[in-house]
Amino acid sequence: MVGEKKRQKKAEKSLMTFGAEVIKDISEVRPPRLKVPSRSTSNIFYDEKNRYFVLGNKYGIRSAANIKQVKKIAQTICVADFCKELIETNKFATLREMYYTAEGWDSGPFSDQGESDVVLEDLEAMFGVKREDLGLVPEEDGAAVYGELVVKEDNAVIDATKAGRGGYTIPPTIDDVELLKCKAKRVIAIETMGMYHRFVQERAWKTFDALVVGLKGQAARATRRFLKRVHDEFGMPVYLFADGDPFGFHIGMVIISGSAKLAYINHELAVPDAKYIGVTASDIINYKLPTDKLRELDIARLKQLQKDPRYNTEFWQGEIKRMLELGKKAEQQAFAKYGLPYVVKEYLPAKLKEAEGKEFIGLK
Repeated sequence: MVGEKKRQKKAEKSLMTFGAEVIKDISEVRPPRLKVPSRSTSNIFYDEKNRYFVLGNKYGIRSAANIKQVKKIAQTICVADFCKELIETNKFATLREMYYTAEGWDSGPFSDQGESDVVLEDLEAMFGVKREDLGLVPEEDGAAVYGELVVKEDNAVIDATKAGRGGYTIPPTIDDVELLKCKAKRVIAIETMGMYHRFVQERAWKTFDALVVGLKGQAARATRRFLKRVHDEFGMPVYLFADGDPFGFHIGMVIISGSAKLAYINHELAVPDAKYIGVTASDIINYKLPTDKLRELDIARLKQLQKDPRYNTEFWQGEIKRMLELGKKAEQQAFAKYGLPYVVKEYLPAKLKEAEGKEFIGLK
């Protein structure tokens, strides 16, 4: 794919430039220096125009002249070299594999995988590329999608309605997948896999002309990138359906406006026009849902969300306040009180009608 080659070429060029600068410093008898964008909270800002977190212009300098920074610089160079080899050989490795590979590096091993992941994030921020462009992917499988979508992965053409009962698994290298054809008109992304399978069984993908995406909890980068791509490439609205609690709200908002941790790459992941359709505090009241009492942790988290600039809208402020007043939360599965098909046959049509102003025929 042209896009894939372009991204890899950019990553490889950045790696080669980085290496050349280190060699130049050494050849001119200067301690190598690295300029690393700061990812501290003081350098992360909410961009009101684009509606996601971005990095400011602060950066730090790491110098081999500082004995305390020598090992970190050496490990960064080794990670860069490891990535360059992956790109040159057209291979990829997991983050875990890189962590264990470092056991044999002259720079010495990492103390834990968290340390190696941070070094990789440094390179992402320095070069303005994603880890997948550098040949590195997470260990876990991606989320699943079911609906009338045809993709080309490697040399295989895959129909998401014929990829098995679980649908098409979104790979970590989703940018290497060509989205060939999509007949769906919208995307419904669902927090829990249990509810995802309910949507598939009830043929919600067919009834609502939708791609149904199971997020598996907090959406992985690849899942968020997939949602971004289908929204941008096919012009499809994205709807988010999560548990009615502060952590479900957060799962939805990370897809909408990105996260502070990935401020340097939110422009490739966030879908600012995505809409959260539930579960809300209003749903708990209107549908008389079974609930659980808010824990102290839930209350503290809701109060944090009230101050978060991403939630500074009438809708979010109203729902957070209402949930605090109720002192209650509810799971997606709470709709099963009215029968297993209820969420697809009653709740979803009402929510989509509210969002799109159109009836969905033949459901009752």
